[in-house]
Amino acid sequence: MAKESVFKVDARLTSLLTEWGFIADTGAQEYRQAVHLKLSAQMLKHRIIRPVLLLAQTPKALHRFSQLKLPDLLRTPGGEALHVKCRLLSRQGPAETGRQGQPQGPGLRTRLLVTTLFGAALGGAWLAMRAEKEQRQQQQRTEALRQASVGQGDFSLLDHHGQARCKADFQGQWVLMYFGFTHCPDICPDELEKLVQVVRQLEAEPGLPPVQPIFITVDPERDDVTAMARYVQDFHPRLLGLTGSAEQVAQVSRSYRVYYSAGPKDEDQDYIVDHSIAIYLLSPDGLFTDYYGRTRSAEQIVNSIRHHMATFRSVLH
Repeated sequence: MAKESVFKVDARLTSLLTEWGFIADTGAQEYRQAVHLKLSAQMLKHRIIRPVLLLAQTPKALHRFSQLKLPDLLRTPGGEALHVKCRLLSRQGPAETGRQGQPQGPGLRTRLLVTTLFGAALGGAWLAMRAEKEQRQQQQRTEALRQASVGQGDFSLLDHHGQARCKADFQGQWVLMYFGFTHCPDICPDELEKLVQVVRQLEAEPGLPPVQPIFITVDPERDDVTAMARYVQDFHPRLLGLTGSAEQVAQVSRSYRVYYSAGPKDEDQDYIVDHSIAIYLLSPDGLFTDYYGRTRSAEQIVNSIRHHMATFRSVLH
């Protein structure tokens, strides 16, 4: 009796689906839909009714099939309804990409986010590598300058107030030092202006230690205490002028590898002193740390000094 009911149900399903276009002879391959019907009858307690696998070839037929009320149509001769479970298995065409039933790829926002994060990671790695390279080069340069034995030993000079000064007086301070002379027509004033500009910029940054600017003459014959006092007051209130005897000036100049030579005198007994042009940076340990030539701008010097301050570790303690 159960088998006979199942056969009648299958016959009715086949007739309906043929009439509505589910079982049809179509040549269009735009879509292919697989409809899997699994029938289970309450009257058949533990038996599984064989599935009927039908192919639906058109969207129109699929729409009509979705309106079908299977529980009302599939009944046994005794009037008892059969329970129907159906599952649509679809393979989507080009126009169906992204619909339910198919795995979807990452969306546009996801791809943009991944690309942005990847680019940021590469940029961060490049910046870190560049900073590490610059730091390594700076350390190598500093070590090479220290091995050059620049600024070794002490000196004894007079400041523009007439007080005796030695190297130990500036220990514990950052020092910017320039060698020149007061009768210099242009280069010395320009370099001293740059030096005090650096000092002012560093003074304006909170948290940085003060920098002591020093001007040492290479023309002790004309640059006595009075001449130095008159000259340094035009640049910075903390600029300290140092002078001394010819021997004292020669000794400190040799210590910092400064070349100088007085030119011939004119009829007014005036002359020009040819000399090295560089600004020297001394650490709080009193050690020569760096130097800056004429081509270095105030901003570059400030950045260099700021870096030296940040990485400074005393070797005296």
